[in-house]
Amino acid sequence: MELWQAVVLGIVEGLTEFLPVSSTGHLTIAEGLMGLKVNDPAITAYSVVIQSGAIAAVLVYFFKDIVRITAAFFRGLFNARARQDFDYKFGWYIIAGSIPIVIVGVLGKDIIKGPLRSLWVVAIALILWSGVMWFAEYAATHQRSEKQLKLKDTVIIGLAQCVALIPGVSRSGATISAGLLRDLDRVTATRLSFFLGIPALVGGGIYEFDEVFKSDIGVAPIVVGTVVSFGVAYASVAWLLKFVAGHSIAVFVWYRIGLGVLIMILLGTGAISSTGAA
Repeated sequence: MELWQAVVLGIVEGLTEFLPVSSTGHLTIAEGLMGLKVNDPAITAYSVVIQSGAIAAVLVYFFKDIVRITAAFFRGLFNARARQDFDYKFGWYIIAGSIPIVIVGVLGKDIIKGPLRSLWVVAIALILWSGVMWFAEYAATHQRSEKQLKLKDTVIIGLAQCVALIPGVSRSGATISAGLLRDLDRVTATRLSFFLGIPALVGGGIYEFDEVFKSDIGVAPIVVGTVVSFGVAYASVAWLLKFVAGHSIAVFVWYRIGLGVLIMILLGTGAISSTGAA
């Protein structure tokens, strides 16, 4: 992998990781257009590893919240009164909501890294999940805030996060949509999506580190891609939280459908192949 390719993939990852447009789908498209073999285990692992830059951006952005929640969680482990603190409960909610994707990710690793790494899958998923996102906005009441979260909410949203293992669905698109269908307001659903993404993406990055370092990609592209994704993702997180405070996520539906149709046209005309550039 050339350094310019690492920069491009870092920008794509940072821009799309937390927007409901599918970072994996966009990375797969970018890799294919640059002539990289998208179903190569090393390329798949690289895509996962540079997500650590985006996760670092979330950790920095929500640092005070994370410290507060972590402190409350450990206080609650040893103090019965502290267990009444919402932050203590929220810590457990994140743990419970993260369990489904750990199980599905490990058991389905071979399918996720193999047959699903196809631009046909990306195009179809972009279009089909757009319908779910539109329905979520149509049915949402936005009546519940973060303080009204329940364990059942995060487990259901955690299950929805598993669907995002299909390239093109979008992890944030799946979790935010599930949150809206649980009648959470957009900001709460989006914040919860960020927090659930931390263990999911950190775990995925650690799981794939060995694979990518055993490949011939090299250390420099890994470092460059990760650093670039950090900077771009930080700006994306700040923008998205402000955006959802006053706008519907349905605006992303038209972009997703348009991109999905474009990919199908390119595939149908032979301009690109399902696993890389023609």
